[in-house]
Amino acid sequence: MPTSTSHAQRVLITGGSHGIGAAIVARCREDGYEPVILDREGDQAIHCDLADPDSTAAALDRAIASGPITRLVNNVGAVFPHSVEDQTLQEFDAAVALNLRSALQCTQALLPGMRNAGFGRIVSMSSRAALGKEHRAAYAATKAGLIGLTRVLALEEGEHGVTANAVGPGPIATDLFRNANPTDSPKTQAIIDTAPVQRMGTPDDVAHAVSYLLDARCGFVTGQTLYVCGGLTAGRADV
Repeated sequence: MPTSTSHAQRVLITGGSHGIGAAIVARCREDGYEPVILDREGDQAIHCDLADPDSTAAALDRAIASGPITRLVNNVGAVFPHSVEDQTLQEFDAAVALNLRSALQCTQALLPGMRNAGFGRIVSMSSRAALGKEHRAAYAATKAGLIGLTRVLALEEGEHGVTANAVGPGPIATDLFRNANPTDSPKTQAIIDTAPVQRMGTPDDVAHAVSYLLDARCGFVTGQTLYVCGGLTAGRADV
């Protein structure tokens, strides 16, 4: 449940206007939090380009102008699907900026308030692709980077009452997944057929996991990656 102090009721969510982010926003409202959304679009968002440090900094200043925010969901991301051979450096840099650098920048902006409150929850959206997936060179590298960042945060911030965890979605039925995995592709069907639960995941499945990690009672879970993947990582996840 949310803590009783008013500033602890707010949760910053990047990329919260569509897909998994929108489901997280809806779940946060159900849980009693006030979502603060950073996104390029959306009627309720503070508009910014999270791939641009200056635009992100200005949005973060607006977000914390009325007080600290002690919960953060680093959700924004893009895929840039290519093999290692075909991945351009421009795409790779874009993936780092959006998927990884923005998470560090948002975390740095909110950490002082979390430390002062003696409480914080940081959840970063990784991916099952962090374990390796063909044609995901930039995406897999940045999502694995989020796991590394999460583990370092857990080590450094635990004494301040701040936990940091990652969520690694598997095949989730979103526009982002469909754009990178066409529904008529045999590889896409093979993913579904391989899942022990024999179905695609939903954004609500991911939002439920995030809700658990944001909870004030979830104070003894930190530095972990929770795969929401229908069992696809069972016996395969080393990180």
